Amino acid sequence: MSGMRGLRIAAWGVAIASLVSLGLGLAGVGDVMEWLPIGLAPFLAVAWLAPAAVGVLIANRQPRNRIGWILLLGSFALTVPLPLALALGKGWGLQMGRALWPLLYAWPIAVTFVFPDGRFLTRRWRWLGLCGAACFAAFMALGLFDPEPFEGDDASVPNPVAGNGVGEWLHDHPIWVALWLGILGSLIAGSVSMVLRLRRSTGIERLQMMWLTWSGALIPLGLAFCVASWTVLSFMDYVLFPFLLLMQVAVATSIGVAVLRYRLYAIEQIVNRTLVYGALTFLLLGAYACITVGLGVLVGGDSKWVVAVATLAIALAFRPLRSRIQDLVDRRFRRARYEGVLMVRAFEDDVRDGRRAPEEIGAVLAEALADPLAELYFWIPENEGYVDVTGARRGELPNDRRARRQIRRDDAPTAVLLHDASLLERRDVLNGVVAAAALSIEMARLTVEVRLQLAEVEASRRRIIEAGYEERRRLERDLHDGAQQRLVSLGVQLRRLQLTLPREAKILSPALDQIVGEVGAAIADMRQIAAGVRPARLDDGLAAALRDLARTSPVPVDVEAPPDRVAASVEAAAYFVACEALTNAVKHGSPSRVAVKAVRDNGALQLRISDDGVGGAVVRRGSGLAGLRDRVAAHGGTLAVISPPGGGTTVEVAIPCES
Repeated sequence: MSGMRGLRIAAWGVAIASLVSLGLGLAGVGDVMEWLPIGLAPFLAVAWLAPAAVGVLIANRQPRNRIGWILLLGSFALTVPLPLALALGKGWGLQMGRALWPLLYAWPIAVTFVFPDGRFLTRRWRWLGLCGAACFAAFMALGLFDPEPFEGDDASVPNPVAGNGVGEWLHDHPIWVALWLGILGSLIAGSVSMVLRLRRSTGIERLQMMWLTWSGALIPLGLAFCVASWTVLSFMDYVLFPFLLLMQVAVATSIGVAVLRYRLYAIEQIVNRTLVYGALTFLLLGAYACITVGLGVLVGGDSKWVVAVATLAIALAFRPLRSRIQDLVDRRFRRARYEGVLMVRAFEDDVRDGRRAPEEIGAVLAEALADPLAELYFWIPENEGYVDVTGARRGELPNDRRARRQIRRDDAPTAVLLHDASLLERRDVLNGVVAAAALSIEMARLTVEVRLQLAEVEASRRRIIEAGYEERRRLERDLHDGAQQRLVSLGVQLRRLQLTLPREAKILSPALDQIVGEVGAAIADMRQIAAGVRPARLDDGLAAALRDLARTSPVPVDVEAPPDRVAASVEAAAYFVACEALTNAVKHGSPSRVAVKAVRDNGALQLRISDDGVGGAVVRRGSGLAGLRDRVAAHGGTLAVISPPGGGTTVEVAIPCES
């Protein structure tokens, strides 16, 4: 603990020393450092103290983290020369300024070698880093002996090291070229190291590397500005210094966020937008320049007309060019997200073309996210709960280690995605795929909701059918056990009365015979009505009822039915289908034979009635076959009629039944 505390105190000491050095140096801006406009002093303070501020924050939380110490020492190296220049005079201030400028790049390049864990990739990379540091140190040390006179407004200031032997030797032997190439090589090596780490990294480290990659792109750009200002683009001098200050702040800030708050912002999206709009701006500006120059050379004329044409061309090209660049950037730098979104869009095309069902979106999301544990549950407002893709209700979602992603559409809950918690480290992929699948998820939710409603309707219809069937059974029992038995009893009593009449009352016998006959006819009519409500033979099962039906048929009927029993309502429905089909065959088909076959298969009662008649039967609205189809559908079954002209008629029925 004491060692950690000592490191924290040392970190604060370095940061305070940087602050004091910068304050002393800026105090002499008007006397010695005329090259620095007074208006830039606050910006210089922010830029050069940004690494110190971020470094002390990192060192205070993670004292052994080398990244924080690189930032602290980098800020200290930038600020210490300022009070020295103030003490030694203007000549030394200018000499130190043109010798120590690589310090602006030293600490950012050093970070690229060891970020984010403070270690080199391998031992070979350590030697590359040490060689780069040696080139930086030697280049700056030899730069202090540069005997060349100052230029521009400072030409009158004498060089304090003019005519020194080391400087003359260096002038004759330009060793600084090799050192400059070493500095450039260290920049390239640091960039390669950073890219390799980014490709190999996953999870938290990948997010951290993306932050540094985003800001680290400014380092080679700043070096390019330096080269441009030294060669042909002298106006870059006005851009170079502010840009270098911006680079210091951007790199330091991104490192601080990467180490301390890497989840705070969507870095993947920031990098993506930077690449897209940076490339878009570059291409549009280039195209604008080419169009204006080309038209000006070819047609000449009014420059306003040329500008208008170029502006119109750029406006028309903006949207398609942006889409193309976005696609290229996503494909190259957001490969997982790009492929996941592409997979979801391909699924939507399949759904639109009818090749796949919307409910398959859960499996598509699992594949697009490369997460076999991903599961999608849909929110059903009517039930105020979640259901899976089959419509099975969930009182509570699975309480496991998977993370939950709430999916909303128009501020209303749509679904929840359970996924591997590691996807939280790749929010760019997760957010992109889920956003692309939002419409498909809503379609699937509506499909499941409609399916549940249809299931409720079918269940309600089955309950109504069952209730109606039970009511018919009650009516049949009441007719059989009530009125029918009373009529039979009345007929028996009349016969007894007839037999006990005296001889002189025999004249009433014909009338009594007629009354008993009417009673028998009423009993027969009532039996027929009861059979229409529910055939009595169904009490013995469907097979017995079908065989009884076959015996009363005017044409031969072959019956094949198992003795197994199913639900009474299912048997009744199958019996009435067989009755109607047989009646239609005899009435319209003129068959010589009819075959009735009933079997149980895969949880359903399969009924087939076929004849060898003339065929040509059509299910018309309001016909008996249409009524049969509705009766079967009420039980959740299906009815199909196959009746080619001259080929007989086959009625196939499947009614779900309990196992």
